Amino acid sequence: MGRQHVDHSEIAAFAQDRVNLPKEKANEYRAQARRLREKLEGYLEQHPDFTLKKMLLSGSLAKGTALRSLNDIDVACYISGADAPKDVQALLEYLAARLRAAFPNFSPDQVKPQTYSVTVSFRGTGLDVDVVPILYDGDPQWYGNLVSQDDGSFLMTNIPLHLDFTASRKRAQEQDFAQVARLVKFWAKRMKQEREGFRFKSFMTELILAKLCDDGLDFSDYPEALQHFFTYVARSGLREQIVFADYYSPSTVGTLVGDVRIVDPVNAKNNVARLYTRAQRDAIVDAALDAGDAIDAALSAPTKQLTVAYWQKVFGSSFQA
Repeated sequence: MGRQHVDHSEIAAFAQDRVNLPKEKANEYRAQARRLREKLEGYLEQHPDFTLKKMLLSGSLAKGTALRSLNDIDVACYISGADAPKDVQALLEYLAARLRAAFPNFSPDQVKPQTYSVTVSFRGTGLDVDVVPILYDGDPQWYGNLVSQDDGSFLMTNIPLHLDFTASRKRAQEQDFAQVARLVKFWAKRMKQEREGFRFKSFMTELILAKLCDDGLDFSDYPEALQHFFTYVARSGLREQIVFADYYSPSTVGTLVGDVRIVDPVNAKNNVARLYTRAQRDAIVDAALDAGDAIDAALSAPTKQLTVAYWQKVFGSSFQA
């Protein structure tokens, strides 16, 4: 009976009004990143030996899974050259110095090294761009060693293939894959605010959804798709190894260590959940159980008031229908 009160269309409307980054904002942010890239390309034409080789928009804005609350954007910067430092802090200072050289119209305080990235601040829009360094040795497919934003370690990655990986799932479930990903990220962000110590990074939620997509789950009914996501997390306990076959054979994946094992689709040696403890895994499973129970109750609630109250257990008090 609850579906009479809140169904797919009400969840879609909530997503449009409260969850999604508005299209005009997304276009504005992408244009900002594009101007940075074009400035670098112009500088490279005059200085072909410059060691910053390429800038690529990455992260949720590039994948189309950004939330309305987005306040900065991620750009990967490929750095080549034998003199590029291998120490992270020295590399960030090196990157900041070269960004200031390539973008002389920025004042020095607009280009600041952070813990694992360099922030470029735009005074006009107030927008921050986090530039993440990738050490690049000329691989034609643009593989390189990224400075992890989790712990500062170097990780072999490939930004174009990561974007292609997500794009293929978006093509399989046009609009719906990205929308369900944003709804799950919205829920996870709320859990982080409400539950002390809760962690569930966006890349992990996207890869779990990609696995469900590959398994044949239809994402076009948002209440059902969300229920399947939470049911999978609760049923599996996040104890199953998740691996993909897009860019390597799963048989090449060795025994990965970690309480949660979700293998990077472009690097068979990288467990993207390697820093998650058993307690953090159990907290995710508990939160998924609660969300799944709330959706079950919402789908059979006898009144609209009760139905909305159960959905608010998932999405918070901003959910209305």
